[in-house]
Order: sequence, then C-alpha cells, then structure tokens
Amino acid sequence: MGSTSSINKIKILVVDDIPEMRENIRKLLAFENDIEVVAVAGSGQDGIQCARQYLPNIILMDINMPDMDGITAAELIVQEVPTAQIIMVSVQSEADYLRRAMLAGARDFVTKPFSAEELISTIHRVHKMAQSRAPVAPAIAPAGPMAGQPLTGPLRASRLGKVVTVFGTKGGIGTSVTAVNLAVALNRPDRKAAVVDASLHFETWACCSTCRPRAASPTFQKSLPTWTHRSSKPC
Repeated sequence: MGSTSSINKIKILVVDDIPEMRENIRKLLAFENDIEVVAVAGSGQDGIQCARQYLPNIILMDINMPDMDGITAAELIVQEVPTAQIIMVSVQSEADYLRRAMLAGARDFVTKPFSAEELISTIHRVHKMAQSRAPVAPAIAPAGPMAGQPLTGPLRASRLGKVVTVFGTKGGIGTSVTAVNLAVALNRPDRKAAVVDASLHFETWACCSTCRPRAASPTFQKSLPTWTHRSSKPC
C-alpha cells in the first residue's frame, strides 16, 4: 500500500469515556492510509482541550459521558474550533438525540455498534463536505474612493449580509409561513431580504407569497434561487 503524507491525512480525535471503545476505534482506523488518530480523550472536558491542542479535522464524540455529555462538549468545540467537524457516536438512536446533536453543531450521527466500513465512509463523507464549503470571497467596494478594494470591518459585514435559518423537524408546523413573514418584516428599501426554500420538491413558501421563484429545483445546482417578496404585508 502506498503511503500518505501526514499533512494530507484526515486528523481524528476520539472522545469516549470507555477505554475499550477508544482503542477499538483507533485500531479500526489504523488500516486507513488517509486517516490518522491524533488524540483520544476520556471525557468531554478532555475532548475540548484536545480539540484546542490538536485542531483535528474530525471529532468522533460519544454522547453519554459522566463529567460533560458529548452534546454540551460539541456546542463548546463548535465555538472554539469551528474547523473541526463533529460526528456523534452513541448507542442511543432516538430522534431526540439526533435532533439535539444536529442543533449542537454535529455533522453526522453513527449508532453503536457500527462496522468499520460505516465509520470510515462517514468520516470521508463529512470531511469531503467540509472541504467543499468554499471560503467566502472578499467583498469588494463597487464605487467611491474605495472602489475595487476589499471591504473590512463593519463595511464588509454589511456587504455580505446575514443568513437566518428557519427549521422544523417535520412538515406542517409553520416554518414556511414563519420564514416568509420574517422576510417581509426584514425587507426595506435599504435592506433587501430573500427567501430560499430548501424543500426543492414542494417549494411550499410560494403558497404563502405573491411572487414566483426566479429559479426552480431543476436549476438549483446552477443558480442559487433568490426571491423578492412584492407584498409589504405579512401573510
């Protein structure tokens, strides 16, 4: 087997309070040329410290740990080491655990017991997704004395705008209505608001508005759909 430079390897941090599980995961991943376990931790607190020290690409985080549970640790790590992608690992597979893990910032969820193939494919998938997120291009001043120059500070922040996500764990609970009304409330002559419906098949937001999408789901990959609401009144 060919060797892979340690610089190009996916750096893994394993956080689990059971020593046997930590060792088993290390052994499973030892056969992968492009994966390296750089550290292991036996608690949530130790996991946070290791994340700061080793800056891993992927963190395999157990949920149930005595001093600090994995979900709390994940929330703190996402704030302090945002480049680390967290995969939650747990014997619990209930929807509530999955929801809490995703809200904490986890990118995926693996249920114990898992196979080596399942774990490795999840690591590769999450790492590939992280690499595909292109960095935001510098905002450029369109006119004036700073024309053509990158914007910084408050000017850059105002130019880039903000994203507000309205999410629901199931359909029919009013996320589309909430999103459209929020866009209407935020839309002003000096501050434009756009609505992007992630439900590509149904585009239910259109039922709550008086405008049509500029791009439908077949062209979503080529052109990010942006819509401007023509009404000044909430639905």
